[in-house]
Amino acid sequence: MTSPVYTRLREQLDQYSVGYPATASGIELKILQRLFTEEEAALYLDMTMMLETPEEVATRTGADPAVMAQMLETMAAKGLLFRQRRPDEVRYGAVAFVIGSYEFQLKNMDRELAEMVEQYLEEGLLDFTPGKNILPLRTIPIRQSIPVSHPVAPYAQAREIIMKKDKIALADCICRVQQGLLDKGCDKPLEVCLSFGSHAEYYVENKMGRFISQEEALAVLDVCEKAGLVNQPANMVNPGGMCNCCGDCCGVLRSLSKLPKPAEAVHNDYYAVVDADLCTGCETCMDRCQIAAITMNDQPAAVIDRDRCIGCGLCVTTCPVEAIRLELKPAEQQLKPPSSGRKLMTRTAKVRGTSLIPLSMIDQ
Repeated sequence: MTSPVYTRLREQLDQYSVGYPATASGIELKILQRLFTEEEAALYLDMTMMLETPEEVATRTGADPAVMAQMLETMAAKGLLFRQRRPDEVRYGAVAFVIGSYEFQLKNMDRELAEMVEQYLEEGLLDFTPGKNILPLRTIPIRQSIPVSHPVAPYAQAREIIMKKDKIALADCICRVQQGLLDKGCDKPLEVCLSFGSHAEYYVENKMGRFISQEEALAVLDVCEKAGLVNQPANMVNPGGMCNCCGDCCGVLRSLSKLPKPAEAVHNDYYAVVDADLCTGCETCMDRCQIAAITMNDQPAAVIDRDRCIGCGLCVTTCPVEAIRLELKPAEQQLKPPSSGRKLMTRTAKVRGTSLIPLSMIDQ
């Protein structure tokens, strides 16, 4: 019988980010039992997303500061809490499941956990139906695919984001690791996930990644573009991380693909257009598209489904006859991302009708 603390933990995680919904099978509770001890689950329920020192948590919960410090560090090392280390103190805070503790299982992912996560994805972990949720990632088009006449904000340029970061870490893609353990992996590059600032420190301290220079990070982008990966930083102006995703493995893209109109859910200001008179029907763009937005007509020429196109630009950069271009969406359809992670979480909670205040505090 499942301990009530895991049910309560499930309810709490469902308040954050894209949610942690209940299923008929209860697979979500099995995942929590795999990741958390009962004591860790109870402590998580006392945590907030605001970073706190062990002393502050101990004072608030009536626990011994030394014992609290050890428990918080253990949970951070397991990827269940976020840790921010400073010269004079260490702070800890609650994280969502996605993006959060799932991605932080990079060292701990094995076939059993991979199978659990796969079942949960199939049973509805990620539902990005427009109006019901907000994507934690946003699609950034490849810079070479954007017409030079279009002004592009720095937050919409992967290279500009990287050049503003003084601390960068590189790690394996958790989604490709998970799919590989299920013998469903692809041949795309594995070490392509970037994190910045305190997130980079967390990855390196937890032995999930390694520090790299800005130049090395830019080289990673080149590798990803060549391999046909979609650039997806966290959905905010100043992201703490940047994914490079494929339609075969990425949980976000796989979930988006199930929607009839993925374009309505994605935060991107562009869409691809084909000049049918130039197109030779070579199908290179079809192979590059990670979300099945391109088909061929009888001409043959490429046809892009505007309802499915997420504006990544992968089809543009490899068209041998330059028959595809990106066009800017109308002003009313353009979306500026939230300025920070906190504002993204707040905006997502508002759309989902949840609260960032821990349930234990609401019930008091």
